[in-house]
Amino acid sequence: MQLIDWLIVLSYLILTMWMGLYLSRKGSKSLADFFVSGRSLPWWLAGTSMAATTFSIDTPLYITGVVANRGIAGNWEWWTFGISHVIMIYIFARMWRRSEVITDAELTELRYGGNTAAILRGVKAFIFAIPMNCIAIGYAMLAMVKVVEAMEIWQSLGFDTDANNLKLFSVIGVSIFVLVYAGLSGLWGVVATDFFQFFLALFGAIIVAFFAVNSVGGIQELVAKVPEVMPDKDILSLSPLTIGENGNSLIGFSKTAGITASTFLAYIAIQWWSWRRSDGGGEFVQRFAAAKHEEDAEKAAWLFNIMHYVVRTWPWILVALASLVIYPELEDKELGYPKLMIDFLSPGILGLVVASLVAAFMSTVSTSINWGASFITNDLYHRFIKPDATQSDLVLIGRLSSVLVTILGATAAFFATDVATVFRLVIAIGTGSGLVLVLRWFWCRINAAAELTAIVASFFVGMATSLVPALKIEDFGLRIIFITVTVTVLWVVAMLITPKESESTLEEFYRRVRPGGPGWEKERAATGLPPAQDLGKDLQKVLASILLLFGALLTTGGFLLLKPTIGWIFLVVAVVSGMWLRQLNKSKILPMPRPGLDDEDVL
Repeated sequence: MQLIDWLIVLSYLILTMWMGLYLSRKGSKSLADFFVSGRSLPWWLAGTSMAATTFSIDTPLYITGVVANRGIAGNWEWWTFGISHVIMIYIFARMWRRSEVITDAELTELRYGGNTAAILRGVKAFIFAIPMNCIAIGYAMLAMVKVVEAMEIWQSLGFDTDANNLKLFSVIGVSIFVLVYAGLSGLWGVVATDFFQFFLALFGAIIVAFFAVNSVGGIQELVAKVPEVMPDKDILSLSPLTIGENGNSLIGFSKTAGITASTFLAYIAIQWWSWRRSDGGGEFVQRFAAAKHEEDAEKAAWLFNIMHYVVRTWPWILVALASLVIYPELEDKELGYPKLMIDFLSPGILGLVVASLVAAFMSTVSTSINWGASFITNDLYHRFIKPDATQSDLVLIGRLSSVLVTILGATAAFFATDVATVFRLVIAIGTGSGLVLVLRWFWCRINAAAELTAIVASFFVGMATSLVPALKIEDFGLRIIFITVTVTVLWVVAMLITPKESESTLEEFYRRVRPGGPGWEKERAATGLPPAQDLGKDLQKVLASILLLFGALLTTGGFLLLKPTIGWIFLVVAVVSGMWLRQLNKSKILPMPRPGLDDEDVL
C-alpha cells in the first residue's frame, strides 16, 4: 500500500470515530436509547444497518472459498436463509415490533411464565451472547487476519515478515476502535456508521469485480476459462440439479456438482426453518424494536432482503470466478479476493477498497458487540443481578459488557483457521431450535421447557457433530438433518411431559402481540381481541415474495453468466410473482395501536 492508500483508510477511520463520539449523547440516556435507539429508527436506516451487519470482511472471502471448492451452487448454503428472511417480512417483523422487547431473550418471559421461563431467559442470553456470538466475532477477525497477511501490510511498513503477532495486533487494534464507538454510542452509533459502511463496502466490492473481470478479458472470456481451469467440477452451475443424464426428463443431481444431493436437499428443505433465527431473531430484533412503527419494521426487512440477496451477491461471485482463473494453484482459495486487490488495483483505488473492507468488518463486529452486550446487560445483569439498577448504571454495564464480548471474540479468533468451516459451525450449533421458535408465536401449547430443551440441545449436539472426532458427521447435509431430528425429538418430549403455560401468561402475550392462526382461539375469546394479522393472506405474500426474491436473484445470475434461458425463465417468475404480490398488497389493513397507547391515540 502506498501513502495515498494509508491516508484514505485513516480518513475513513477518523470519520467513523467522530460519528460514534458525536452520537454518544443519543445513547447515554437510557437502556432503550443505548440498545434500541429510543425506538425511533427510520426504516431505511434500520434496513441498511441489517444489510451491513451481514456484510463483513469474512463474507467475500467466504464466498470466494465456497465458489472455488463447491461451485456457485454452494452458495445455497446461505441463499436458503432468504426463505426465512422473507417470512420475517410478513409474519414476524410486525409481531417483534409489537412485543417491544429489547432482546429476543426478553421475549421468553413475555411468552412464558414461572421459574422455567426465567432459567430459559438466562441460559439463552448466555449461550447467544458468549459462545455463539464470540465465535461469530472470531471468524470475522480471522478474515481480517487473512487480509492483513495477503496484503503484506506489516511488510509494507518495514516490519519483520515473520512477525505473526503483529498481524494479530492489527485485528485487535481495529477491534478496539470498533469498541470505542459501539461501546460509547450504542445502537445509534452502530446503525449510523453502518449506513455509510454498507455503501462503501458495496462500492468496494463492485470495484474489485470490475477490475477482476476485465483482467481476464471480460465476462465471455471468464465464463469460457472457468471450465478449463476446473474441468472436473461444474463451477458455473446455479444448482446441482440436472435434467437427466442423456437429455431425458428425469430430474437428478449432477455428478460434477460441488455439493452433495443430501447437502442441497438439507439447505432447501430443512436449514431455513431449523436454524435459530427462523423467526427473525438475533441482531435483527434490535432493528425491529428500534423502528418507529410496525410498517417501518416491515419496510426495513424488505430493504435488507433486496440488498443482501439481489444487489451484492454477484460482485462477490464474479470476483471468486476471476480468482479461480488467475490463481488456479492458490492453496487457500479464500485468499483470492485480497490477492486480486493487491495485483490489479492502482494506488488510491486500493486504499478505497481496503477502507471498504475495514468498513465491512467494523459494521459486523460492532453490531455483534452491541447485540452481545444487550443480552448481558438486559437479560443477565438487570434481570438476575440488580433489577433495581438505574438507567445510568445499565448504560455503564452495557459498555463494560461490550469490552468483555470484544475480548472473548478476539480470543476465539486465535483458534479459527478457515472462514467457511467456522461459518458451518455457527450454523450447526444453532440448528434444530428453529421450529419451536416459530411455533411459539402461533401455538399456545409450546412451553418454556420445550424452548429451553431446543436451545441447549441444538448447541451441544451441533458442537458434538462438528468438533468431536468420534461423533463428527462430515457430510454437512447429513449433519443438519441429524441435528434437526435429534433436537426436535428432544423438545417435543420435553413439551409433552411438562404442563402448558398459565392462562394469564398466555392471555397477556396474546394481548400484546395478537398473532393470527388457530393456535390462540381460547385466548382470543378470553380477551375479546381479534388477531392483528391475516395469517392466510400473509402466507400468500410470503410465497409471492419468495418467488420474487429468488426470481430476481437467479435472473441477475443467468444474464451475467451468459445463460439467457435461465435469465428469461426467472425474469418471468419474478415479474408474475411481483404482480401477484402487488395485488395482495392492495387490500389495506388498519394499523394496530402500539402497546401502551389507547385506540384514540393512533387516530
